[in-house]
Amino acid sequence: MTAPQEETRSLPQPGVALALVPVAITVAIFVGGIGIMKYPAELMLIFAGVVFAVFAAWHGRSMAQILTDMGEKIKRALPAILILLSIGMLIGTWMIAGTIPLMVYYGLELIDPSYLYALAFVVTAIVATFTGTSWGAAGTIGVALVGVAATMDVSLAITAGAVVSGAYFGDKLSPLSDTTNMSSLAAGADLYEHIRHLLYTAVPSSLLALVVFLFAGSSLGDASVDLDVVDSTVAELGGLFALNPLLLLPPAVVLVGSIMRKPPLVVLFVSSISALVLAVLVQGFSVADLFAAAVSGFTTDMLPAAGGVSDTLVELLERGGLYSMYSSAFFVFCAFFFAAALENSNVLRILLSRMIESLRSTGGLVSATLLSGFAIINGTSNALVTFFLVNDLYGEAYKKRGLHPVNLSRSMEDSVTITEVLMPWTVSGVFFAATLGVDNFAFLPWAVFNWGGFVFSALLALLVPLTGGFGIRRREPEPEAATH
Repeated sequence: MTAPQEETRSLPQPGVALALVPVAITVAIFVGGIGIMKYPAELMLIFAGVVFAVFAAWHGRSMAQILTDMGEKIKRALPAILILLSIGMLIGTWMIAGTIPLMVYYGLELIDPSYLYALAFVVTAIVATFTGTSWGAAGTIGVALVGVAATMDVSLAITAGAVVSGAYFGDKLSPLSDTTNMSSLAAGADLYEHIRHLLYTAVPSSLLALVVFLFAGSSLGDASVDLDVVDSTVAELGGLFALNPLLLLPPAVVLVGSIMRKPPLVVLFVSSISALVLAVLVQGFSVADLFAAAVSGFTTDMLPAAGGVSDTLVELLERGGLYSMYSSAFFVFCAFFFAAALENSNVLRILLSRMIESLRSTGGLVSATLLSGFAIINGTSNALVTFFLVNDLYGEAYKKRGLHPVNLSRSMEDSVTITEVLMPWTVSGVFFAATLGVDNFAFLPWAVFNWGGFVFSALLALLVPLTGGFGIRRREPEPEAATH
């Protein structure tokens, strides 16, 4: 337990009815401000944070303490912020090197539109499994796949949903993933036992996703795709860039570095440097163009035939750079201001502790864990904080019911890891929407794996009386200490 949590517990605690007031106001701010009025999410997070900060101050916390706590949270989140910026630089350098154009070229040449959505899911899942990062998979192969979909004029929302589903399937089941390691650590479960237990929900949700994407793609035939546009785009890419398999070196660097478990920032930086070298040696760009692409993003003005680039390729190619992630990085600061205020208010602990006391069944306990995890990650945007807070709230209850820790760690993954991306006010949600160029609520219905995992996890627990506990692992209750 963190020091701020211990201090907060010692302060006067409000009742449940009073604790519901800031929650209701915050829901109204998020739903009304972000969902309906489309106001900037950053500003809405600040407003919601002020609500909880005032509530916390009313019950003994000072603004200085809240800001100090926010600084501590941001310090812990600094690696994620740096990775966010590095992904922006990676996209810009892969563009100027011709790496992403090469992926799009191959995709247009080889992918049957009928299988685009299913392949987007499968390919992204493979990349994410080997690299252990959903962000890295989306920022590389995901960008290329959305580019293919844009050129073929098929649904970007479904393609983005398939990319998101595949990215989180791989992230969830990869022993290289930070969230997979953190959730098992927080719950006190063995990593590989945790991954095996995840299969009970990951397999059905991934099969459902694959069926949905195959069905959605079955209506796409050559008749629904303007083949003339595809052919002209392929020819145009071949004329603008020198395309050869050597340009796959930067993705290979990411893949090999991730498998070898090298630091992500180092891997991304080395991959970007290799892309810049290829941009000079293969594409013939100037050093000034290289730096501009890495910092400001690639633009078609850098190409020799800039005046003749089609609108389709301008929209596809002009992206990336450190600057493209600045708004997302600022969003992280706003999110952690809100998270610090929420944690200092102690509202979630007050509300959930009362609810936990009333739970009488395994289905009720797991369902409450899932709902709590979803609510907390939407309030904190920090998986590590959420994992340990959920364990703090529910760990003892799982032990008393004789439930193995892998049940708790799986509930964390199914409610925290894979759902954060669906909401536009979370850090992962902002990253995926900005990187793929598709709004969260647009791809949400098609992120089948993400909401499917939550649903199947709840079903396994609720159907225990009928299934005899299928998918729920038990252990003998801890013996009470002997009295002398």
